[in-house]
Amino acid sequence: MKRLHINISVKDLPESVEFYSALFAAKPTVLKTDYAKWMLEDPRVNFAISSKNTSIGIEHLGIQAETPEELQEVYSRLERAKGTIRNEGETTCCYAQSEKSWIQDPQGVEWETFYTFGTSTTYGGETKENACCAPTCCSTVTQEIASA
Repeated sequence: MKRLHINISVKDLPESVEFYSALFAAKPTVLKTDYAKWMLEDPRVNFAISSKNTSIGIEHLGIQAETPEELQEVYSRLERAKGTIRNEGETTCCYAQSEKSWIQDPQGVEWETFYTFGTSTTYGGETKENACCAPTCCSTVTQEIASA
């Protein structure tokens, strides 16, 4: 089963952690000085906030697959969406190791599609070798592929 992913850039992480912990009636499953994530079952969502970006608000949306096979299914949907797909491949991002690709919707909203297979002690993007995320997130070392 896939999970909706939402990432919001926030001005004050501790204040936002307090707010969202109350709203979701749950503590974050990951809590760092610059990042927090709630893996919620009701509603089934991977909700994250970070203070890495200078702009505040919705950073990107996404679909998190729970298996490599589900990820391949989601990737085939990207092809049908007829946008420019940016394959990131295996990367370290948001204190996790993942396989991912990106696409923008017609309004320019970034959508991340990914499968997470491990954790990391770093946020990612600190070096070219482990760059991550959308143009608005950490850095952009991606391969652009125009879909037909």
